[in-house]
Amino acid sequence: MTDVHAEDRTLVLLRHAKAEVPGEPPDTDRPLASRGRADAAAAGAWLARHELLPDVVICSAARRTRETWHGVALGMTGSPPEGGPAGPAPVVRYESDAYEAHPEDLLALVRQVEPDARTVLLIAHNPGISLLSALLDPERADRDELRTSDIVVHRPTVGWAELDRGRAAITARHTARG
Repeated sequence: MTDVHAEDRTLVLLRHAKAEVPGEPPDTDRPLASRGRADAAAAGAWLARHELLPDVVICSAARRTRETWHGVALGMTGSPPEGGPAGPAPVVRYESDAYEAHPEDLLALVRQVEPDARTVLLIAHNPGISLLSALLDPERADRDELRTSDIVVHRPTVGWAELDRGRAAITARHTARG
């Protein structure tokens, strides 16, 4: 495969959908709430409508982010995340390092993406995902943290391996609600 032109790359940041209130299980095991499942599917439908289907998904290994990805995949394709009418299934990487990650840690995960990937979806947690968005586009980033199911679309001006501060302008934002 060949390297994709920088202007053809898209990085989609998604804060996980609404999870159940913390309780007895460890925080990493919290499932999505009913609203979260609906919002995740709405996020997937929005991504599909805007032709933002990922080639690569980097997803925190926490239960609520994995469930968010499953709901997003259902919303994009109308079927489980094995591919379907919306296109081939993306490469999905579940990363334990994305849980409680600093923005530089999340950026390091994105820098590892194959150069031929056009669209990357990163599903992670606050504050790291919000801070990553601000790092990539300090002028346009939302001053408040991303809410659950918030989507921020960035357009990198460099290859994945060179992605750094101020190198990916925000081109769209959306709060998915089901």
